[in-house]
Amino acid sequence: MTRVIPIMTSRKQSSFDLYEDLIESVKPHVLETGDIIVISSKYVANSQGRLLDIVRTRPSPEAAELSKKYQIDTKFAEVILRESDKRLGGVTGFVLTSADHVLAPNAGIDKSNAKKGTIILYPDLPYTITDNIRKKILLNLGVHVGVILVDSRLMPARSGTTGIAIAVSGFEPIQDVRGQKDLDGNPLRVTIKATADNLATIANHTMGEGSESTPIVIIKESGAKLTGRKIRPDEMSISSDLCVYMRGFAN
Repeated sequence: MTRVIPIMTSRKQSSFDLYEDLIESVKPHVLETGDIIVISSKYVANSQGRLLDIVRTRPSPEAAELSKKYQIDTKFAEVILRESDKRLGGVTGFVLTSADHVLAPNAGIDKSNAKKGTIILYPDLPYTITDNIRKKILLNLGVHVGVILVDSRLMPARSGTTGIAIAVSGFEPIQDVRGQKDLDGNPLRVTIKATADNLATIANHTMGEGSESTPIVIIKESGAKLTGRKIRPDEMSISSDLCVYMRGFAN
């Protein structure tokens, strides 16, 4: 049976060694092969010092246009432009963007759990981070774990947030069950299980969104398929042409 273990840590005010802090935090629990370690992306960003004093940001003319169109602060608009790969539209207060194959409002930039005037950016090189943590644990502890960096995300036409895996290492992030049969013997034609995102949602529910100070979760006996191969950033994403939401909104 799947078990979820929340790990509380002390709040950090500056950059720190993520691996050392992780290992110290999980010491009361025995890590085993097959465990999935889920880490808050904001906690990772903090470890890298990816906090930005927005007051010092100089907005460009393009940021001024974005600010006017979606009624957001010009300096915040400038950071969105810098941190996103594509801008796909938006509504008042939010710009829908794509960054590192992840669709997110405002490029995933977060103002919560940060001092006033400071914003938290997405982690730098997230897949390198997950790979390095997995490899160090294998080398130092002799166990093969999976690692997820998780963020919270809104779902189309649904209230509230769920979890999304923005980087993965150590296990297969999706499970293709096309060709298998359902209870009535009908072949499944389009079903692909989002293993990493499902586990990210389980962890996100446990972590909470406010003052819980639970940026790490260990998931045991998840059933995820372990792998030593390097996971590509584009494996959990699909093109806009294949997305039923994006195609539907475009018509």
